[in-house]
Amino acid sequence: MAARPAPAPLKRLLLGSVPVRRGIYIIGMLPATYYFYLGIMDQLGADPQKTLERLLGLWALRFLILTLAVTPLRRLGGPNLVRYRRAMGLLVFYYAALHLTVYMVLDQDLDLAAIWADIVKRPYITVGMLSFTILLPLAVTSNNGMIRRLGGAAWAQLHRWIYVAAAAAAIHFVMVVKAWPLEPLIYATLVALLLIFRLVIYVRKHRRGRAAGTRSNQLHVRPS
Repeated sequence: MAARPAPAPLKRLLLGSVPVRRGIYIIGMLPATYYFYLGIMDQLGADPQKTLERLLGLWALRFLILTLAVTPLRRLGGPNLVRYRRAMGLLVFYYAALHLTVYMVLDQDLDLAAIWADIVKRPYITVGMLSFTILLPLAVTSNNGMIRRLGGAAWAQLHRWIYVAAAAAAIHFVMVVKAWPLEPLIYATLVALLLIFRLVIYVRKHRRGRAAGTRSNQLHVRPS
Protein backbone atom coordinates (compact mmCIF):
# COMPACT_ATOMS: atom_id res chain seq x y z
CA MET A 1 0.00 0.00 0.00
CA ALA A 2 1.35 3.41 -0.94
CA ALA A 3 2.18 5.76 1.89
CA ARG A 4 -0.15 8.68 2.44
CA PRO A 5 1.27 11.98 1.20
CA ALA A 6 2.45 14.38 3.85
CA PRO A 7 0.16 17.36 4.55
CA ALA A 8 0.99 20.50 2.65
CA PRO A 9 3.14 22.86 4.77
CA LEU A 10 0.55 25.66 4.82
CA LYS A 11 -2.28 23.29 5.70
CA ARG A 12 -0.17 21.71 8.44
CA LEU A 13 0.77 25.15 9.80
CA LEU A 14 -2.80 26.46 9.86
CA LEU A 15 -4.76 23.34 10.79
CA GLY A 16 -2.17 20.93 12.15
CA SER A 17 -1.65 17.30 11.22
CA VAL A 18 -3.41 15.65 14.20
CA PRO A 19 -7.16 15.12 13.65
CA VAL A 20 -8.18 16.30 17.13
CA ARG A 21 -6.14 19.49 16.81
CA ARG A 22 -7.56 20.04 13.34
CA GLY A 23 -11.02 19.71 14.82
CA ILE A 24 -10.14 22.30 17.48
CA TYR A 25 -9.10 24.76 14.76
CA ILE A 26 -12.24 24.16 12.69
CA ILE A 27 -14.64 24.40 15.64
CA GLY A 28 -12.72 27.33 17.06
CA MET A 29 -13.09 29.33 13.86
CA LEU A 30 -16.87 28.80 13.63
CA PRO A 31 -17.70 31.99 15.60
CA ALA A 32 -15.57 34.10 13.24
CA THR A 33 -17.21 32.48 10.21
CA TYR A 34 -20.64 33.18 11.64
CA TYR A 35 -19.82 36.81 12.44
CA PHE A 36 -18.47 37.45 8.95
CA TYR A 37 -21.64 35.87 7.55
CA LEU A 38 -23.75 38.23 9.67
CA GLY A 39 -21.66 41.13 8.42
CA ILE A 40 -22.19 40.15 4.79
CA MET A 41 -25.93 39.84 5.44
CA ASP A 42 -25.93 43.27 7.16
CA GLN A 43 -27.09 41.83 10.49
CA LEU A 44 -24.46 43.24 12.85
CA GLY A 45 -26.40 46.30 13.90
CA ALA A 46 -25.97 50.01 13.27
CA ASP A 47 -22.15 49.90 13.38
CA PRO A 48 -21.19 46.51 11.86
CA GLN A 49 -17.48 47.28 11.64
CA LYS A 50 -17.18 48.09 15.35
CA THR A 51 -19.36 45.14 16.30
CA LEU A 52 -17.30 42.72 14.21
CA GLU A 53 -14.07 44.17 15.56
CA ARG A 54 -15.25 43.84 19.16
CA LEU A 55 -16.56 40.28 18.77
CA LEU A 56 -13.35 39.03 17.17
CA GLY A 57 -11.26 40.64 19.90
CA LEU A 58 -13.52 39.16 22.55
CA TRP A 59 -13.01 35.63 21.20
CA ALA A 60 -9.26 36.20 21.11
CA LEU A 61 -9.42 37.02 24.82
CA ARG A 62 -11.63 34.01 25.54
CA PHE A 63 -9.24 31.61 23.85
CA LEU A 64 -6.34 33.30 25.61
CA ILE A 65 -7.99 32.61 28.96
CA LEU A 66 -8.65 29.00 27.96
CA THR A 67 -5.00 28.61 26.96
CA LEU A 68 -3.78 29.96 30.29
CA ALA A 69 -6.24 27.75 32.17
CA VAL A 70 -4.77 24.48 30.83
CA THR A 71 -2.04 24.18 33.48
CA PRO A 72 -4.22 25.18 36.46
CA LEU A 73 -6.89 22.68 35.37
CA ARG A 74 -4.32 19.89 35.22
CA ARG A 75 -2.76 20.77 38.56
CA LEU A 76 -6.17 20.98 40.24
CA GLY A 77 -7.14 17.51 39.07
CA GLY A 78 -9.03 18.46 35.93
CA PRO A 79 -8.52 17.16 32.38
CA ASN A 80 -5.01 17.19 30.95
CA LEU A 81 -5.27 19.36 27.82
CA VAL A 82 -1.58 20.21 27.55
CA ARG A 83 -1.26 18.48 24.16
CA TYR A 84 -3.90 20.84 22.76
CA ARG A 85 -2.58 24.05 24.33
CA ARG A 86 -0.66 25.10 21.22
CA ALA A 87 -3.80 24.72 19.12
CA MET A 88 -5.69 26.99 21.52
CA GLY A 89 -2.82 29.46 21.47
CA LEU A 90 -2.89 29.63 17.69
CA LEU A 91 -6.62 30.32 17.81
CA VAL A 92 -5.80 33.27 20.04
CA PHE A 93 -3.47 34.59 17.36
CA TYR A 94 -5.92 33.94 14.50
CA TYR A 95 -8.67 35.91 16.24
CA ALA A 96 -6.30 38.68 17.27
CA ALA A 97 -5.06 38.93 13.67
CA LEU A 98 -8.65 39.12 12.38
CA HIS A 99 -9.46 41.72 15.03
CA LEU A 100 -6.48 43.81 13.93
CA THR A 101 -7.26 43.31 10.23
CA VAL A 102 -10.83 44.56 10.64
CA TYR A 103 -9.50 47.63 12.44
CA MET A 104 -6.84 48.36 9.82
CA VAL A 105 -8.91 47.61 6.72
CA LEU A 106 -12.51 48.49 7.58
CA ASP A 107 -11.92 51.17 10.21
CA GLN A 108 -8.78 52.90 8.94
CA ASP A 109 -8.84 51.94 5.22
CA LEU A 110 -5.18 50.87 5.52
CA ASP A 111 -4.19 54.48 6.21
CA LEU A 112 -0.84 53.77 7.86
CA ALA A 113 -0.41 57.35 9.06
CA ALA A 114 -3.80 57.29 10.78
CA ILE A 115 -3.07 53.87 12.27
CA TRP A 116 0.26 55.05 13.66
CA ALA A 117 -1.41 58.17 15.07
CA ASP A 118 -3.97 55.97 16.81
CA ILE A 119 -1.24 53.77 18.28
CA VAL A 120 0.60 56.80 19.64
CA LYS A 121 -2.37 58.85 20.85
CA ARG A 122 -4.86 56.25 22.11
CA PRO A 123 -3.57 54.23 25.06
CA TYR A 124 -6.01 51.34 24.57
CA ILE A 125 -4.73 50.85 21.02
CA THR A 126 -1.13 51.09 22.25
CA VAL A 127 -1.79 48.34 24.79
CA GLY A 128 -3.65 46.23 22.22
CA MET A 129 -0.79 46.51 19.73
CA LEU A 130 1.65 45.52 22.48
CA SER A 131 -0.35 42.36 23.09
CA PHE A 132 -0.49 41.50 19.37
CA THR A 133 3.23 42.19 18.94
CA ILE A 134 3.96 39.65 21.67
CA LEU A 135 1.56 37.10 20.19
CA LEU A 136 3.19 37.25 16.75
CA PRO A 137 6.52 35.54 17.61
CA LEU A 138 4.69 33.09 19.85
CA ALA A 139 2.48 32.01 16.95
CA VAL A 140 5.41 31.77 14.54
CA THR A 141 7.29 29.48 16.93
CA SER A 142 4.30 27.29 17.88
CA ASN A 143 5.48 24.23 15.97
CA ASN A 144 7.80 21.31 16.59
CA GLY A 145 10.41 22.56 14.13
CA MET A 146 10.89 25.81 16.05
CA ILE A 147 11.05 23.95 19.35
CA ARG A 148 13.93 21.87 17.99
CA ARG A 149 15.62 24.92 16.49
CA LEU A 150 15.36 27.10 19.60
CA GLY A 151 15.81 24.34 22.14
CA GLY A 152 13.22 23.42 24.74
CA ALA A 153 14.43 25.79 27.46
CA ALA A 154 14.67 28.84 25.18
CA TRP A 155 11.30 28.04 23.61
CA ALA A 156 9.63 27.77 27.01
CA GLN A 157 11.21 31.04 28.14
CA LEU A 158 9.95 32.81 25.01
CA HIS A 159 6.42 31.49 25.46
CA ARG A 160 6.21 32.76 29.03
CA TRP A 161 5.56 36.13 27.39
CA ILE A 162 2.01 34.86 26.88
CA TYR A 163 1.30 36.12 30.40
CA VAL A 164 2.32 39.66 29.45
CA ALA A 165 0.17 39.42 26.33
CA ALA A 166 -2.77 38.24 28.43
CA ALA A 167 -2.43 41.12 30.89
CA ALA A 168 -2.20 43.62 28.03
CA ALA A 169 -5.22 42.08 26.28
CA ALA A 170 -7.35 42.28 29.43
CA ILE A 171 -6.34 45.91 30.00
CA HIS A 172 -7.08 46.67 26.34
CA PHE A 173 -10.59 45.23 26.65
CA VAL A 174 -11.38 47.19 29.82
CA MET A 175 -10.09 50.42 28.25
CA VAL A 176 -12.03 49.89 25.01
CA VAL A 177 -15.43 49.76 26.69
CA LYS A 178 -14.66 53.04 28.52
CA ALA A 179 -16.93 52.04 31.38
CA TRP A 180 -17.16 49.41 34.10
CA PRO A 181 -19.76 46.86 32.95
CA LEU A 182 -19.62 43.36 34.38
CA GLU A 183 -18.28 41.50 31.33
CA PRO A 184 -14.81 43.10 30.98
CA LEU A 185 -14.35 42.95 34.74
CA ILE A 186 -15.06 39.21 34.71
CA TYR A 187 -12.47 38.61 31.99
CA ALA A 188 -9.93 40.86 33.70
CA THR A 189 -10.50 39.02 36.99
CA LEU A 190 -10.03 35.62 35.31
CA VAL A 191 -6.76 36.77 33.73
CA ALA A 192 -5.57 38.17 37.07
CA LEU A 193 -6.36 34.90 38.87
CA LEU A 194 -4.53 32.86 36.24
CA LEU A 195 -1.50 35.13 36.47
CA ILE A 196 -1.51 34.86 40.26
CA PHE A 197 -1.76 31.07 40.01
CA ARG A 198 1.25 31.03 37.68
CA LEU A 199 3.19 33.31 40.05
CA VAL A 200 2.47 31.02 42.99
CA ILE A 201 3.72 28.01 41.01
CA TYR A 202 6.89 29.90 40.06
CA VAL A 203 7.60 30.98 43.65
CA ARG A 204 7.08 27.47 45.02
CA LYS A 205 9.28 25.94 42.33
CA HIS A 206 12.00 28.52 43.00
CA ARG A 207 11.88 27.84 46.74
CA ARG A 208 12.08 24.07 46.22
CA GLY A 209 15.07 24.59 43.95
CA ARG A 210 16.84 26.72 46.55
CA ALA A 211 16.05 24.22 49.30
CA ALA A 212 17.38 21.33 47.21
CA GLY A 213 20.55 23.29 46.48
CA THR A 214 21.06 24.03 50.16
CA ARG A 215 20.68 20.36 51.12
CA SER A 216 23.09 19.35 48.36
CA ASN A 217 25.71 21.83 49.61
CA GLN A 218 25.32 20.58 53.16
CA LEU A 219 25.91 16.98 52.07
CA HIS A 220 29.14 17.98 50.35
CA VAL A 221 30.52 19.90 53.33
CA ARG A 222 33.22 17.82 54.99
CA PRO A 223 33.80 18.08 58.72
CA SER A 224 37.07 19.78 59.62
